[in-house]
Amino acid sequence: MCRPTTGIAGIRVSPDPRPQLIQTYNQTLEVLSRLPTTAVYRQATEALTQHRLSIVESTENIDEIEAKIDVGQIEEIILQAKDELNLVGKMEEWKAWEQLEVPIPEGQWQYPSKE
Repeated sequence: MCRPTTGIAGIRVSPDPRPQLIQTYNQTLEVLSRLPTTAVYRQATEALTQHRLSIVESTENIDEIEAKIDVGQIEEIILQAKDELNLVGKMEEWKAWEQLEVPIPEGQWQYPSKE
């Protein structure tokens, strides 16, 4: 049964969210496959996307999907999946796994001690 509203301004109820989510996750995995297997972003995002895809494919009930993924309503999960798909494309464009053009300045990631 479809909810009348998400209760979130600007986010409409998705009448059939599973196919949309499955398609988005598969597209994300396809784009990720073009990144080097050694890229940490690919490894982490691929693992998360495959995990969520397996939940969506093996679970018919939307409430159960929401509970298993545990990051909000199915419509929010769809938005997150679409955002990740967009980011994967940007990461491919940026080649974030390559060496920096300019070396990191010494002390870049050192923070003042609290002592």
